[in-house]
Amino acid sequence: MTPLVSRLAGKHALVTGAGSGIGQAIAVRLAAEGAQVTVLERNAEAGAATAETIRAAGGQVAVVAADVGDTAAMRAVFAGLARLDILVNNAGIAHVGNVLNTAPEDLDRIYGVNVKGVYHGLHFGVPRLLEAGGGAIVNLASVVSKIALPDRFAYGMSKGAVLTMTLSVARDFIDRGIRCNCVCPGRVHTPFVDGFLAKNYPGQEREMFAKLSAAQPIGRMGQPPEIAALVAFLCSPEAAFITGSAYDIDGGVTLLR
Repeated sequence: MTPLVSRLAGKHALVTGAGSGIGQAIAVRLAAEGAQVTVLERNAEAGAATAETIRAAGGQVAVVAADVGDTAAMRAVFAGLARLDILVNNAGIAHVGNVLNTAPEDLDRIYGVNVKGVYHGLHFGVPRLLEAGGGAIVNLASVVSKIALPDRFAYGMSKGAVLTMTLSVARDFIDRGIRCNCVCPGRVHTPFVDGFLAKNYPGQEREMFAKLSAAQPIGRMGQPPEIAALVAFLCSPEAAFITGSAYDIDGGVTLLR
């Protein structure tokens, strides 16, 4: 078995939305396993903070500031890479609402990041992977790409698209050395969750956090490093026989459906 600390040695990885939360944990984990990581983050300061964490641990990292929904910016980012072996399309935003109270501008905003942003990563990333002789792609989908949760109309639409894009790319490039998979997390404790609670339940944050945690059959929310560990595995040689798969990592949420 390839040692954990070096199973991605010599690989060049790009992680979108790596300035915080799950994306940050993924970038840190890939670097810890030997990959040279490019942190792509719209918020330059957040991207720099992730890079500093990686450098402090002895990892190799570069940072680029770009909006995944901007076609020209994403074209330039991928054109500027020296090499690409691993692509993680993580950047995404959330929305709460059903079809009646989701405004057209809400749908456009979610589509622009969660769908078009992943499209840009794939559209500009796959040619670079082919130049390297193949590689691994992991897209961040969600349990809502498979099951229905209340008031997740636009978000569920976008993550369903991520799942089907994953399957399409896996099928189209299976004979050209590219593996494409996605992971489907349940609720994960990230800064977004803390911000959501502070905004919508001021003074009740602790109570609501406990309620949201208990909604997972396993009794708690996931942690970003847990998602990162699965992503790192799917990017590694140990996953060489895996493509076109969607991995649930949800604390048992799908057991209830």
